[in-house]
Formats: sequence, C-alpha cells, structure tokens
Amino acid sequence: MRILVTGSAGFIGFHLTARLLEEGHEVTGLDNFNAYYDVRLKRDRQAVLTGTYAGTGRLRVFEGDICDLAVLRDAFERCRPECVVNLAAQPGMRDSLQNPFSYRKSNVDGFLNVLECCRYAANKPRLVYASSSSVYGGSTELPFSEDQAVDHPVSLYAATKKANELMAHVYTHLYGIQTVGLRFFTVYGPWSRPDMAMYLFAEAMTRGRPVRVFNRGEMRRDFTYVDDIADGVTRCVAATGFEPFEIFNIGNNRPERLMDMIGLLADGLRVTPELEFLPMQDGDVPATWANIDKLRAKTGYRPTTPLSVGVPKFVAWYREYAENRKRADGLRE
Repeated sequence: MRILVTGSAGFIGFHLTARLLEEGHEVTGLDNFNAYYDVRLKRDRQAVLTGTYAGTGRLRVFEGDICDLAVLRDAFERCRPECVVNLAAQPGMRDSLQNPFSYRKSNVDGFLNVLECCRYAANKPRLVYASSSSVYGGSTELPFSEDQAVDHPVSLYAATKKANELMAHVYTHLYGIQTVGLRFFTVYGPWSRPDMAMYLFAEAMTRGRPVRVFNRGEMRRDFTYVDDIADGVTRCVAATGFEPFEIFNIGNNRPERLMDMIGLLADGLRVTPELEFLPMQDGDVPATWANIDKLRAKTGYRPTTPLSVGVPKFVAWYREYAENRKRADGLRE
C-alpha cells in the first residue's frame, strides 16, 4: 500500500514507519522536526530510517507541518495515499497546561487539515489517527473500554484528543471517510521522548538526581511496548471488515505498579535511586488499564512484551544512545 505517515520522526512514527517498510509498504513520511524536545533525537531517528531503507526505493521523507495546509496538500499529491496515519501532534499532558495554544494549533487545527486533505483526495484514503488513553479522564471504572463515556477530560491535551475523535466522526458521517482512532496507553521503549517518564527517570538515576515520583508512587499504568503498538497500528492500516468509524484501545491489557517499573529500571541501570515522593499533579490520573477485546476481535492484536522484557530493552538502547551523545558532544567542545 501507499501510506502517508505524519510525525514519522517521532517516537511511535519512527517505529511504525520501520514496521510498514519491513512489510513491503511504500511510505511517505512528513515531520516538522519541532523543538518540543531535542531535535537531534528526531534527526537521529530519521537517519536510521533513511540509512536502513533508502535503498528500497519505498521511503520518501518531507519536512513540513500539518498546520501548513499547502505543504500537507503537496504531500498528499506526491504520495497519493491509500491510507494516512496521523501521528503528528503536540504531545505531553503536563505541558498542555503551560502552553495551551500550541496544542490547539497542532492537535486541532492541524488535524482539521488532515481531515480536509482526506476529504478532497481522489481515492478517499482510510485515516488512522492517534487518540489517547487520556480521554478517559479521571474515570475509576477499570479496565477502560471504548463504550465508556469520555466526556470529562482532566487536561487540555486530553480534550484535544477527544476533539479529534469528534471531528473524525463528523467527516465520516458527512464525507464517507473511513476513520480509525487509536487510544494509546503509556507507550515506552527504545528511541522514546525525553519528556516521558521512563526516560526522565533514567536521566535522573544516571546523573545522581532525585527521581520525582508523583502521587507518592501510588500509580498504575498500562505500559505498552512500542513494538506492540507498531504491530497494532499496522494491523489497523490493512484490516478489512472495519466499520466506517472506529475507535480502539491499544494497550498491553495489564496495569503495572509505577514502583515496579522504577525497580526494573534501577536494576537495569545498576543504581540505587533516590526517590522524591510528591502529590498528584494537576491533569494526571491514578490508574490506566486498556480493555483491548475490540481490537483483538477485529485485527487479532495480541501484545507480547511484558514490562520485565521491555524495560531491559529500553535500558540497552538508553545506555548506547546516551554514551554516543556524550562522545558527540565532547567532539563538538
């Protein structure tokens, strides 16, 4: 298939693009390489993709922003996608409380541009897009399932993701675009973002700083390894038998104690961390847990990576990448 992946140099976008290419698809990647976190990490991901797959003739990458409608239209014209996977967004629940307008621009205005391009594309491509487990807000009805009401988000980031689902429904209803929203649950693994918990904890541990643990450690998360996420998204790209409008949870279907994750991380890094226990942050929730029965029934999705396997894989990547960065920074000095 011809597939357009927005946010292709992002954490999930990088892994998904590699997975799609491995399966023989033709991928056009679009990323704006913004400075929300160190751009070098995005460039390094992109270098891995181009270095590995450039010779296949099935990867093209463009630098551009989904908020620029002309740029996005050009990407559609060049790719002529049969499926669009929209992963481009302003991520991060906590930052959305400090910089709300950047979230409105990227996650709402940018998503509207994607919908409009799908609307006017000659072949009406399937749109698979990133939603988030954050849409469940402070719900205590676990596990979270797609038939629960999600009308009470507790962060602006969550509100933008709920808005995406509503906007997708309108475009499915009015214009016949098949849309598939994926509510991701706490994705982790190699090449992750520096603002994500596991990366932040690893940085603090290796630099001898206190690890800031919110809600005094009384948190549970449905940690989902990124390869399992890439597998689930790939299945949604190619699946048959979908309804015109679909929403799926995509997670590991297993809530884990935050303190267990911290213990595995400390063991892998061979450190005894100093823990700073703090109260719950605004916009955060105490527990997440994905019911994935619907996605499993329609695609055969079955995550295979427990936390005890995924954390050591993250640690191995983190050690190598951090060491390479130190050497590169030393050469620049």
